[in-house]
Amino acid sequence: MSKTVSLFSALLCTFIWGTTFIAQDTGMDNIGPFTFNAVRFFVGFLAIVPLAFLFEVKKFKSEFKLDFKTFVTLSFLIGLSLFLGSALQQVALLYTDVANAAFFTIFYVPMVPIIIFLFRRKSIHWSVWPSVVLCLIGGYLLTNFHDATVRLGDTLVILGALFWSTHIIFTGIIVTKYNLPLTLGAIQTLLVALFSFVIGLIYEEFIFENILNEIDSILYAGILSGGFAFVLQIYAQKNITPAPAAIIFSLEGVFATIAAWFLLNQILGINNLLGCFFILCGVLLSQLLPLMKRSV
Repeated sequence: MSKTVSLFSALLCTFIWGTTFIAQDTGMDNIGPFTFNAVRFFVGFLAIVPLAFLFEVKKFKSEFKLDFKTFVTLSFLIGLSLFLGSALQQVALLYTDVANAAFFTIFYVPMVPIIIFLFRRKSIHWSVWPSVVLCLIGGYLLTNFHDATVRLGDTLVILGALFWSTHIIFTGIIVTKYNLPLTLGAIQTLLVALFSFVIGLIYEEFIFENILNEIDSILYAGILSGGFAFVLQIYAQKNITPAPAAIIFSLEGVFATIAAWFLLNQILGINNLLGCFFILCGVLLSQLLPLMKRSV
C-alpha cells in the first residue's frame, strides 16, 4: 500500500469521524451513552464481519503462523482503548458543552508523541512538535472554547483523549505485524459493543422503541464511523507513524465544524476559520517537513 493511499484513508476516516460528532450528540435524546455505543458498534461489527470473512479468512493461517498470541493481546488492548475512549467521550457529552469536548479530545495529538517517547524511547521527527502546537491552537480557536466554562465533565474528555492516544499507538504497532485490517476492525467493534452492553445493562435501560427513535444517528455512527472509519484508520497507519497520524486525525474538528455549518446552519466566525487554518498548517508541516529532509 502506497503512502498516498494511506493519506487518503486517513483523510476519509477523519472526515467521517468529524461528521459523526453531530450524530453522537443528537443520538442520545432517548437513550443513554452506553446503549448508544453498544448498538452503534454492534452495527459496525455487522457491517465489517462479512467483508473480513470474504477477504481475509484465507490469510489467517499465514498471518498467525508465527505469533497468534501477540495478535490476540494487541487486539484486546486496541478494543479496550477504543471502548474507554468512546465511552468517556460519549458520557462527557452529557455533562459538558460540545465546544469543550471537541477541544479537550484533541489533546490526544500531544499525548501520542509524549507516550511514544516515554515508553518506547523512539525518536520522533522534530516537525511533530510545532505541528502539535499549531493543532492545539487551531482546536482552541475552532471550538470557541474561550467562551465556555470548564466543567467537571471535561476531565472525562481529557481521560478519554489518553485512551484515544493508546488506541492510535497500539494500532500503529499491530499494522506492522499483521495484514488483517478488516478482521481487526471487526474484533475491536465487537469488543466495544460487548463492553458497552454490559455497562449499559447495569446503569441504563435497553428500550427497543427508544433505540429505534435514534436509528438514523446509530446507523451513521455505526456503519460509517464505528465500522468503516476505524478500518480506514488501520489502512492509514500502514504507512503513517502514530505521531503524524494523530496530527492528521486532528482534522476531525475541522470537518465537524464544516458539517455543523452545512447541516445545522452554524455560521463560521473569524476564529473558526483561523482554527481551521492553524490545524491545516500543522497537518501539512507534519507531512511535508520530513519529506524535505529526505530529499536534501
